[in-house]
Amino acid sequence: MACFDWENGAVTGVSSNLRVVEIGSAAATSYCARLFADFGADVQKIEPPAGDPLRYFAPLTPMGQSAWFAFLNFNKSSTIIDPAAPNAIARLTAMIENCDILIDGRDVDPADCPSIDVAAIRKRRSRLIYLQASWFGREGPYAGFAATDTTIRALAGLIKLVGPVEGPPLHAPDFQTGILGGLWGFIAAASSAVAQIEGEAGPSWSVSIFESSLVVSEYLMFEAFARGEVVHRIGINRFWPVFPGGIYETKKGWLGVTTFTPAQWRAFCDMLGLSGLRDNPALVLGEERLKHIERIERQFVPRLKARTAQEWFAEGLKRRIPMVPVPDTSDLLLDTEKRARGAIVPVVLGQEEGRTAGSMQRLTLTPPRRGGKVPAPGEQQSFAGSRERQSLAASRTLRSIGAGRQPLRGIRVIDFTMGWAGPLCTRTLADLGADVIKIESTQYPDWWRGVDRRPAYVDAQMYERAQAFCIMNRNKRGITLDLTQPQGLALAKRLLVGADVVVDNYSVDVLPKLGLGYDVLRTLNPRLVVLSMSAFGAKSLYRDCRAYGSTLEQGSGLPNVVGNAAGPPVMSHVAFGDAVGGLNGCAAVLVALFHARKTGLGQFIDLAQIECMMPFVAPWITVHSIGGMPPPRYGTRHPQFVPHGCFRCVGEDSWVMIAASDENMWQRLAILIGRSDWAIDASLRSAEARRGIEDEIESAIEAWTITRDADQAMSELQAERIAAGVARQPTDLLKDPHLRSRAFLQDIERAFIGMHPQPSIPIRDGSLPFAIRTAAPTLGEHNSEILSELLGLSETEIAQLALEGIIGTSMVSEGN
Repeated sequence: MACFDWENGAVTGVSSNLRVVEIGSAAATSYCARLFADFGADVQKIEPPAGDPLRYFAPLTPMGQSAWFAFLNFNKSSTIIDPAAPNAIARLTAMIENCDILIDGRDVDPADCPSIDVAAIRKRRSRLIYLQASWFGREGPYAGFAATDTTIRALAGLIKLVGPVEGPPLHAPDFQTGILGGLWGFIAAASSAVAQIEGEAGPSWSVSIFESSLVVSEYLMFEAFARGEVVHRIGINRFWPVFPGGIYETKKGWLGVTTFTPAQWRAFCDMLGLSGLRDNPALVLGEERLKHIERIERQFVPRLKARTAQEWFAEGLKRRIPMVPVPDTSDLLLDTEKRARGAIVPVVLGQEEGRTAGSMQRLTLTPPRRGGKVPAPGEQQSFAGSRERQSLAASRTLRSIGAGRQPLRGIRVIDFTMGWAGPLCTRTLADLGADVIKIESTQYPDWWRGVDRRPAYVDAQMYERAQAFCIMNRNKRGITLDLTQPQGLALAKRLLVGADVVVDNYSVDVLPKLGLGYDVLRTLNPRLVVLSMSAFGAKSLYRDCRAYGSTLEQGSGLPNVVGNAAGPPVMSHVAFGDAVGGLNGCAAVLVALFHARKTGLGQFIDLAQIECMMPFVAPWITVHSIGGMPPPRYGTRHPQFVPHGCFRCVGEDSWVMIAASDENMWQRLAILIGRSDWAIDASLRSAEARRGIEDEIESAIEAWTITRDADQAMSELQAERIAAGVARQPTDLLKDPHLRSRAFLQDIERAFIGMHPQPSIPIRDGSLPFAIRTAAPTLGEHNSEILSELLGLSETEIAQLALEGIIGTSMVSEGN
């Protein structure tokens, strides 16, 4: 028997006094509940006599158990309730009335859950936090659509831009929307748990899995809006606006490369001895280099084959180039650092023992459990030393609040973040009501304002027109402080004394070198929650590696399960890792805030963003750890659903994703495409039987789709309750009828760019999204407001700070 650390956090776990009930069957709700279990909550999973349908979802272990179900459900208990039993409703109602959080996936799959009146229960139990997940939300044109993970991702703009130019678009296996939706659901429920410590009643949350997935594509959505450009698929491992920004073959192994800034491009060219490319003024920015892809690749691709991926990685570290070897599953399992950190943990599935992805919320004072056991149907798990449960708000008079109330109002966050991941974390906290103060400097502002530091760009204040910056920094206040100067550092420390949370996503040594390491911060403010969102972790061997979201995906192992068997590892999205890191960072902050509000003790969170990508590979890690076989690549096909794929429609680069997820859906599809003989053929009832004629089935489907517009094909398929989704461009989502009907896009006025759309968060307390209160700050916009109101400085003192360059409202150009 392997040595497991299952009980880590059971006695002192942050959530050890929480009871969670999970009903229905959805990957999103299962993952949300597992995140609570990671920190000690008693999670009761309600299953029908046949078990959760996800118990049968591929990939399967050698003994036929679902590795996907295992990842989603270890450390939970299972309760079997037969809906036909006379006491089923009363039994389930009693369990819910005695819990703190109800997580409901019935809109995705009811899983034979007894019918219960949640509204009536909530009237009796006002403290109950209720989270309901659905594919699309309960209102809107798509509300009744049949869906799968890939049809959702197609509609969310996450598939069309991936793969060969000629198509079909490629995509990762089915382990993405459930993780994204689960993280958003956890953020909703955990923020309410924080608020409930202050005596607030439990809200009724809803989370749209479709809208949850847009967090990955919103960057391209709004960049396209700002530029008026339509981005096209430009080949495997090629993405706008970064080049090179893909995966390349070396002498041994594959290497992930990202050259975003001009300095990184010059260093890359120097490393390869390509001075002609380095010194070409027409190739300074990635967008400029994209116009010459073939010519540039002809020069550097052969040179990369002169050394191994590991050798190039070492060279990249010296030159501060974001490069990383692309591991396969066996590499991940042999990675001692990931095992030591708890990124890969032991898991028991009945008689089988393997490995899976652990919790990515690396709290240091109240760490998560490391590994665990997957419950058999009906199995109760107990953890030695668990405390007697006490209701979240048992000792307080609950305050009734209206829908849409901000659960994090009154919490102050000091934001030392740049780019995407860190600002998304703090934006989410701000959207939920926190007072987020973003600290930049005129010398080094957020690089998402633009990496072009040439005088023409700066003098025209183009850094105030960056759409990406605006969507990631709304609802925040902005101040500039030169932290390299004693006065600037002293002012930052004074702000930190009155704060609840600090977030940074710099390299691990930046804040400590400035005199703002955790040893200093906890002395200033013992209740402070400090989140460090570095790429590899504060003490990692790779802590000095430069990284972007693309680097995180390249180094996570995910590309090795995407694409065709004979092809290279395939990136699924150029900066997927940023969005995922941001959501995990927010989730970690909420867990630590929950603890701080109960105990008065802050703590350090050592989040490694590369580890946050590992849940997307978790099932393959488990299967490989038990059976020793590397994961197969399916291209656009599926290990469980036949047929499944992206099919060409009428028009240029027009595609629709189709999946037959059960026998009845297959029969309806066969009839719709004119093959009634297949529908009545008993020998084709199982997916495995159909796999023998998969080529023929796909040809018949494409003969049908090629005569139809993609939206028409989706409409006809959905009318027959067949899972289908148009492969959308990210920019298409700006006019998506479903998003418009749900007011997902909100128009906001801002200086320099005027009225522009912003995405809502996908979690709602009521029928409407949380309102976006303020636009992103211009550089130093709130200097006077913050320095006078929070720190008590006079107008004269503030003017002197500006005169000395400690604060300012204009970016300093290169060379100044």
